[in-house]
Amino acid sequence: MTGKRTLNTPFSNSEISGFCEQIALILTSGISSVEGISIMLEDAQSAQDKEILQLIYDKLLESGSFHEALESTGLFPSYLLKMTELAERTGTLDEVMVHLASHYARENSIAKSIRSAVTYPLVMATMMVVVILVLLVEVMPIFNQVFIQLGTEMTGFSRLLMDIGNVIHRYSAVLTVLLVVILAFFFIAARTPGGRKLLQQLGYRIPSLRRVYTNTAACRFASGMALTLSSGLDTQQSLYLAGELNEDPLFQSKMKICYQKMEEGSDLYEAIHAAGIFSGVYTRMASLGARTGNMDKVMESIASLYQEEVDDRINRLLATLEPALVIALSLIVGVILLSVMLPLMGIMSSI
Repeated sequence: MTGKRTLNTPFSNSEISGFCEQIALILTSGISSVEGISIMLEDAQSAQDKEILQLIYDKLLESGSFHEALESTGLFPSYLLKMTELAERTGTLDEVMVHLASHYARENSIAKSIRSAVTYPLVMATMMVVVILVLLVEVMPIFNQVFIQLGTEMTGFSRLLMDIGNVIHRYSAVLTVLLVVILAFFFIAARTPGGRKLLQQLGYRIPSLRRVYTNTAACRFASGMALTLSSGLDTQQSLYLAGELNEDPLFQSKMKICYQKMEEGSDLYEAIHAAGIFSGVYTRMASLGARTGNMDKVMESIASLYQEEVDDRINRLLATLEPALVIALSLIVGVILLSVMLPLMGIMSSI
């Protein structure tokens, strides 16, 4: 728990991972959760952390329940609270905290990969738009003045570009307001469940992003299954808890098929296979895990492999986008400049 924090701001994945790691270390050292929170309270650096830890400590003394103490803050996700409650019932809180720390560290890594995949192209695209606007609004009128001084005017494509630049300049205030509204829409949409669902639906229309989304959802599912199965839950409980980790609409439709197959009497592997949750070699790995009784370990391996695949796919996507955007910018700038320079060179040569 680091940085400025209020009781109105939920923990990030990295903060949850760090908190679970500290609790796991305390519990595995033979220290009770009450004593552990007391130690963390003494070591807390910021007033916000002390406020949160004090709330957890007071609730823990009152109820004697660790998961109720965490729930009272309103900062922890429901999945962690459910796993903590089950861990307290089964007496495996230390082990579950270790797994939760690893799980949320993986979630943080996935989130960073997705942010980098979205942020870099947006920055490059913004730079492209700025360069093109400067050429249309500022540079083209200068060239037009040169043409006028030479006794002629721009014509054809160059004239069209200059007219577009004049329109942009004339309505710059309106266009700026419109741009701010669009950016605000995407910013708000990214922070609400409905907005994220809408953005995901738009992302699914792009083949490269669709594969990233499906692999990310499968990674989260496998990670959740590994955690729940290793905590001693039965397959049906594990399946429902792991299914709650994904807001992906396509993956949720697969989970409905999986639930239905389980209710019809299929085992876990058969339900996962019928729903198409995993692909290729991962399906065969799940089959081997079911046969050997090591499904939790196999699920952990599948989650790690999917995370590597997501990272690799995003890196390859970025490696492709960078030269593509540079080439596109070069071509657009080149076309704009050539539309002016070629007629200008023709005029100069005839003088």
